[in-house]
Amino acid sequence: MKKNRIILTAVLWAAVCQILLAGDMTFQLSLKQPGNDARSWQLREQAVGRLSADGLADRITISYDEQKWTPTVASENMTLLIVTVQARETVYFNLGVTLPTGFKTDDCDFYLPGFWYHKNLRSPREAPSFHTSKSWNVREDRLSSPLTGVFNAAEGRSVSVLRDHELNELNELKKRPNGLSDALTTHQEGEVIVSGYTSLGYVGFDNESGRAALTFGYPYVESPRRYIRKLTLINPITAFAKIEKGEKMELRWIIRYDQTKDFGEFVASTWQHCMNELKPQPLQPLFTPEETKAQLANYFRKAYVDEYPLKYHSGHGLRIDDCKPVDHVQLGFCGRVLLNGFNALEYGEQTGDAELVRMGNAIFDSWLEHGFTARGYFKEDMHIWGGIPADKDIVHSIRQQSEAVYAVLHYLRYEKQHGRKHKEWEQKMRRLLDNMLMLLKDDGHYARKFRDDDSDVDASGGSTPSATSTLVMGYKYFGDKRYLTAAKRTVDYLEREIISKSDYFSSTLDANCEDKEAAISAVTATYYLAMMTKGKECQRYTDLCRKAAYFALSWYYLWDVPFAQGQMLGDLGFKSRGWSNVSVENNHVDVFVFELAHIVKWLAQETGQQRFAQIYDVIRSSLTQLLPTADRLCGIGVPGFNPEVVQHTQWDYGRNGKGFYNDIFAPGWTVASLWELLTPERTVGFLTGK
Repeated sequence: MKKNRIILTAVLWAAVCQILLAGDMTFQLSLKQPGNDARSWQLREQAVGRLSADGLADRITISYDEQKWTPTVASENMTLLIVTVQARETVYFNLGVTLPTGFKTDDCDFYLPGFWYHKNLRSPREAPSFHTSKSWNVREDRLSSPLTGVFNAAEGRSVSVLRDHELNELNELKKRPNGLSDALTTHQEGEVIVSGYTSLGYVGFDNESGRAALTFGYPYVESPRRYIRKLTLINPITAFAKIEKGEKMELRWIIRYDQTKDFGEFVASTWQHCMNELKPQPLQPLFTPEETKAQLANYFRKAYVDEYPLKYHSGHGLRIDDCKPVDHVQLGFCGRVLLNGFNALEYGEQTGDAELVRMGNAIFDSWLEHGFTARGYFKEDMHIWGGIPADKDIVHSIRQQSEAVYAVLHYLRYEKQHGRKHKEWEQKMRRLLDNMLMLLKDDGHYARKFRDDDSDVDASGGSTPSATSTLVMGYKYFGDKRYLTAAKRTVDYLEREIISKSDYFSSTLDANCEDKEAAISAVTATYYLAMMTKGKECQRYTDLCRKAAYFALSWYYLWDVPFAQGQMLGDLGFKSRGWSNVSVENNHVDVFVFELAHIVKWLAQETGQQRFAQIYDVIRSSLTQLLPTADRLCGIGVPGFNPEVVQHTQWDYGRNGKGFYNDIFAPGWTVASLWELLTPERTVGFLTGK
């Protein structure tokens, strides 16, 4: 049995915890007879640790035990709650628990890792947020850790509940499969009976009384609405699990009380707690980095399009079944055209593949000739079959402009190292970087989207850190201190408005909400400046990088969600640990990592926090699991076209659902992300000059 690891120094807080656990925790049991509506009971404690209600004693019994653990950290208190369900007759049940905190809702922010931050008010009301309801319950597999938490900003106190998915040692009939498991249902809403054994429960929070309570139970409930696809909420669902006469099963949750300075520290502390308890281990990779790149290079060969003035690898809007190139060109974000062009060129020269070298050079030559507006900005997004759009019709994003400059500067450095100079490219980059200096707002932020005449389309500053690393690279390549000064101004804004408020949002281009990529951009931005500075200034940027890293890593799965038989991902043996949710709006996992992994490894060295090194090992070993090869296509039509929308929970873009991919995907960025993961020396070499 696990033992207590944490204890509070504050006697009053410890006393409050005991009162809450012993006196106020409530249990609700619902039983369903097939064909009838379920009936619910509020359970009462009839003896110490024994719960029941009128009419239940002959059908099912519920007992619970609270076990304190051995203290190791003096700022917390943890209890293991064990609930035992024993059937006197075969029944279909759902058990819910409510843990009041005593906190005023108005003083609180909430946390469901990889899904809910603060009150999700950056998200539209069509996605889960306080706009729609102040109380929510969600399936555990939506979350990067199966945890619900609340932070009281007025008092600096928090409560969290983490599901403990230990094997069911009390299963007397031995009918449960070993480990995590899931089962299908026939309906998406209402009262449903799962078709077999599922280990999935739910977590959430309840604020109906104006006081925050945490909710959790088994099997899953999703309420008051269920989020099934992008900006689509439907009616709630309550699942019922079958337990046969004479069978026992055990359910476990770790209840944790903590004290932290702010919401950001609460997320960081909770992430460390989840690492301690879930203990994600690296996988045995199916391929070496060299073997992975050899497979990904097939994307360069098969996705190349040269029939238009602009050459590119088709990376956006392809079908998974045939992966045929299309005319939609997105320079950055989903397509990463110039970065993939450079990857093809560099890899072609490394391996003696003249075809890849020709493709890479053709891409850069075509964008130099046709890819800029008269003002000196890149043309970013087009359906090129209809022609290259006129300057006046283009909307730019600071993210895509920055991603393109990033790729070109890597290309120019590489070319210079090989004795090849490109003065016209350098002139283009100087002009664009100078444009970025003019775009910078007085407070240090960049508009998310703008027109070619520099007027704002979306003035919000959530994408600002995507420009920071590009400015630092401009300083390093051209030696112009104006670019470094501008980069530092952006991080002043980043510290003041994003990191200090733990408010990472609006970095991704197809959603405007709380998202992982905003946190990763903040990590990358502060890392680049840490590499360019010394002493106290370097320490400041390192500290900011560490704070942002906890938020970024909170999106990455620390456990393996279960799949039902017949759901392809489960049948392939897919492990979700090391993969990450995308955003509140887009609730699927993907391989978006780029430079984050090697920065996290660097943080482990700089800070001595070994959990960073541990999660680096998990991420690096995990993200190539679904790499399509000729003898293991993983549901993709062509080898090397790494999947994008990996649907690991009951959410989809409209096609296929959990355990499969959407029918349309964007492999351009997935190839670029994995390539960066497997090329950690590239950025370090650029920044250090080695």
